[in-house]
Amino acid sequence: MKKMLNTIYVTTEGAALRKDGENLVAEVEGVERSRVPLHMLSAVVVFGAVFVSPPLMAALAGAGITLTFLDRNGRFQARLEGPVSGNILLRRAQYRICDAPEEVVRSIVIGKVANQRAVLMRSLRDYRDAYDDADRDAIGVVTDRLAHILRRVERVDDTLDRMRGSEGEAANLYFSVFDHLIRSPDPEMRWRGRSRRPPLDPVNALLSFLYTLLTHDCRSALESVGLDPAAGFLHRDRPGRPSLALDLMEEMRPVLADRLALSLINRRQLRARDFEVRDGGAVLMQEDARKAVLTAWQERKREERIHPFLEERAPLGLVPYLQAQMLARHLRGDLDAYPPWFWK
Repeated sequence: MKKMLNTIYVTTEGAALRKDGENLVAEVEGVERSRVPLHMLSAVVVFGAVFVSPPLMAALAGAGITLTFLDRNGRFQARLEGPVSGNILLRRAQYRICDAPEEVVRSIVIGKVANQRAVLMRSLRDYRDAYDDADRDAIGVVTDRLAHILRRVERVDDTLDRMRGSEGEAANLYFSVFDHLIRSPDPEMRWRGRSRRPPLDPVNALLSFLYTLLTHDCRSALESVGLDPAAGFLHRDRPGRPSLALDLMEEMRPVLADRLALSLINRRQLRARDFEVRDGGAVLMQEDARKAVLTAWQERKREERIHPFLEERAPLGLVPYLQAQMLARHLRGDLDAYPPWFWK
């Protein structure tokens, strides 16, 4: 159980939450592990099979403390709240910002480009001896151009369309050197450019799968704080598309998905034989490979890093929920700006 931003996150399956006086008590196998006064909480989020006693549910609802249930993979299941809710006010604020989202978009793009640049620089450091001069020069040129894009986006006079253009330019630059980051001996595992719906090579199949997992986490995070996942800022509205979830994942995608994909490939945990080509050229992961990726995904989400804004250690798996909560606070006016998540 971890308390951040006045929210309790319970990630231990089999844990039990109960009410004792005016306190929330967490137990594991009958042993008390934590106790928090209810007046210090604004939300409780539980992952997987966690027991919540009916008296605690009633107390949370009565105190205006939301209780969110997610499955073990972080997908949204249900949200319990009392009769008085500020969700309509939050969503109205969200819809108003959709008409003039420049400042939120600026934060999202800055976070994404900075993290793309960090992934490239970390790869140069981790595989310094494996790169030849041409590799180092190519990656170095892109990191310099990404730094230039960051400075351009930070200008307060940059328009929404120009920021969207900068985000696309940065993505093209980043993926132009993505093949340099791959150290697999299998020629089928090389990077030939982004392909989607369907992915046409193993690396794209892996990235698409990880992006789907991250999208689910971001959508659940937004629903857990009462935001509308369909009304985005950077991504334009489209029926059936969770535009705000796609916005939220942008700054996390280079670190949580791309780096995990590179790790699985470079450590040879995934090889070309783990993928199959279907009729029409679509490439899919084999079932065993999919299970291995899911296991690695859950392990990566348990890794802890210092959150740059909160200055506290937090599991990577909680980053979407923390960012969703800070986005909600910004929309309510509690934060002057939305603070992007930077990987350090």
